[in-house]
Amino acid sequence: MEASGAPQPTRSVSAQASAAASRVARQRRAAPNGIWGMALFLCAEITLFGTLLATYFYIDFQAHRWPPAPIKPPGTLYPSLATAWLVLAVVPMWIASRAARAGNKPLTLWSIALGLAMQAVYLAAQVLLFRHDILQFSPRGSAYGSIYFTLLATHHAHVVLGMALDLALIWFVLLRGLTNYWMVGVRGLAIYWYVVAILAVPVLLTQLTPSL
Repeated sequence: MEASGAPQPTRSVSAQASAAASRVARQRRAAPNGIWGMALFLCAEITLFGTLLATYFYIDFQAHRWPPAPIKPPGTLYPSLATAWLVLAVVPMWIASRAARAGNKPLTLWSIALGLAMQAVYLAAQVLLFRHDILQFSPRGSAYGSIYFTLLATHHAHVVLGMALDLALIWFVLLRGLTNYWMVGVRGLAIYWYVVAILAVPVLLTQLTPSL
């Protein structure tokens, strides 16, 4: 326990308790290195998805029919509902980020856990939809099938990665507390999910283009 008259830590390396880490977060004038690192990583991911989307439309513009026969245009209802659910799952991640900055460890953990549960529901629904599609046509059968499944599989892989990060944050915050290091991790995780949710919208619209 710190003595009541002891100076309060203001450097991030000294912030090893929730209250001290919260003070450091409020006093920062610039984003910590961990946030910049996540931002750079996500810039690369956005570039990846931009390339995939551009490839999809390039092949579409060159095709006489899209999708090629006998593939049917994708249904719109279930993918749209699933994407809306994923976007909604951003809310508990935002709450977790705010709670972490306030030094509220229980709310941080419960919010991440709720976000994880919602993301798991989304992933389960998408696995079923993916299985339905792959039983209808193969990624090897046409350029459409190849880019369609590549785009969706890449997006789903990012959801799986985010869920793994959720579990890691829950474990380490439980084990080591809401130190400055893990507070920055929670904020970086929230940013990751913001971008994943934003990218899910153009992925959905691209997927549903033949049906719109």
